[in-house]
Amino acid sequence: MQILIIAPHPDDEVLGCGGTIAKLAAEGHDVVVAIITKASTSLFPKELIEQGRKEALLAHKLLGVKDTIFCDLPAAGLDKTDHSEINQVLGKLISEFEPDMLFIPFLGDMHLDHQRIFVSALVAARPNQAVFPKKILAYETLSETNWNAPYLTPGFHPNYFFDISKFLDQKLKAFATYESQLKTFPHERSLVALDALAKLRGATVFCQAAEAFVLIREVIK
Repeated sequence: MQILIIAPHPDDEVLGCGGTIAKLAAEGHDVVVAIITKASTSLFPKELIEQGRKEALLAHKLLGVKDTIFCDLPAAGLDKTDHSEINQVLGKLISEFEPDMLFIPFLGDMHLDHQRIFVSALVAARPNQAVFPKKILAYETLSETNWNAPYLTPGFHPNYFFDISKFLDQKLKAFATYESQLKTFPHERSLVALDALAKLRGATVFCQAAEAFVLIREVIK
């Protein structure tokens, strides 16, 4: 099975899907991660931007990712980017890779980049094409999904879970490679918080650890 993970920024893919990536890769599926944006050197030092991409490659190697694709849309700037341009980038990814399963950020995330990518991913994955993803899942990203405005923006209410009990340590090790993003607890982008969320999600479906998703669409033929 071909699986495509769409990440707005480096580390979103590990925060939301790290254990699931490791699980699916271990089962023999081809997992590709596409990181859609690149930070501007006007906002961040060039060295930090390069470090983030190196960290992503290290994390993906630990998780068993087959290929990493870096796109160069402007980070924290997708609200100023033509919708058609984002559609084109995501459409090209889906057309070239032809994923059976697609993972995307959640619409209710506080970060506008996440919101724009969610919408464009659904445009690119429309089922009126010869080839389209048969299953689309939205993942949660600590520090983005949980900071939306309750009852005013879409809430993350998961209805699809992957048991990652055997892959939680792998996820934590992968996120630890993101030294530029790693924080200390009680910050959400900490290993303690990631571990706690995985165990909480696992407990809700009676397993040791899980990652939770919202099923957007599944087409069974």
